[in-house]
Amino acid sequence: MDASVTPLPHSGLCLCQTTDFFYPLVDDPYMQGKIACANVLSDLYAMGVTNCDNMLMLVGISSKLTDKERDVVIPLIMRGFKDLAVDAGTNVTGGQTVINPWITIGGVATSVSQPTDVIMPENSVPGDVLVLTKPLGTQVAVNAHQWLDIPERWNRIKLVVSEDDIRKAYDRAMDSMARLNKTAARLMHKYNAHGATDVTGFGILGHAQNLAKNQRGEVSFVIHNLPVLAKMTAVAKACGNMFQLLQGFSAETSGGLLICLPREQAAAYCKDIERQEGYQAWIIGIVERGDRTARIIDKPRIIEVPGKDRDGELW
Repeated sequence: MDASVTPLPHSGLCLCQTTDFFYPLVDDPYMQGKIACANVLSDLYAMGVTNCDNMLMLVGISSKLTDKERDVVIPLIMRGFKDLAVDAGTNVTGGQTVINPWITIGGVATSVSQPTDVIMPENSVPGDVLVLTKPLGTQVAVNAHQWLDIPERWNRIKLVVSEDDIRKAYDRAMDSMARLNKTAARLMHKYNAHGATDVTGFGILGHAQNLAKNQRGEVSFVIHNLPVLAKMTAVAKACGNMFQLLQGFSAETSGGLLICLPREQAAAYCKDIERQEGYQAWIIGIVERGDRTARIIDKPRIIEVPGKDRDGELW
């Protein structure tokens, strides 16, 4: 699913590894580095692995940058990646740099773990519920922010949102994407999670379908609630459904964990993660008997995140 797990001969341990890289999606190089690091680590966290022993960094430097641009932008990206790795309790010990037409940033995360550290994403049962640990809508927010400088695009959405709404959604998206899923992964063990995946490029439904296909039991996932960054549902609708946000296929970068939890544990999980991090998690659906598929109900409940704007506060 999200990370490779290889038993190590003679030791009783296993090697957990993952890799990821992508192109810049925000204006701030430092935040881009943090987002890339969080995105790499999320694949370990989705397997319940909270300890990362080391990271490698993969950097593509665009041949189209001037020397001055390169000497400013690339060190900031690398510093953002390195700083978040340190926050995660690990270090960048090497990597590779290439020159090509595009800027890319990513890495490799490696953990040597006890088998009990790994929560295989395959054991959900009917009666479980689905929990999501970050809001949706990051692709919409990032694109809408770019459209502030493209009049023909901005004219399509300015009737439903203000410039301030867009800038705030963009800041929230960056903050969310740069946040580690480490606490979410650690609490998966405490609350007996039956499996998880991280929500990224395939959207919430795409990843729910992938997770459902991987289950041992004959189950299906039904999603009833969609927590979305405030005002981004209106933007998505104003764009003529180009993002497919409410259909569950809008790409997310460094999104939350989608977790199968026992029903009696889920509310406590959500309260615990909010107490520890100050961020919400949501029960978004149920696991029922089925044919290893996932769907969103016809009229899902849209949860605006945050529910109310407060002056001077992001969330």
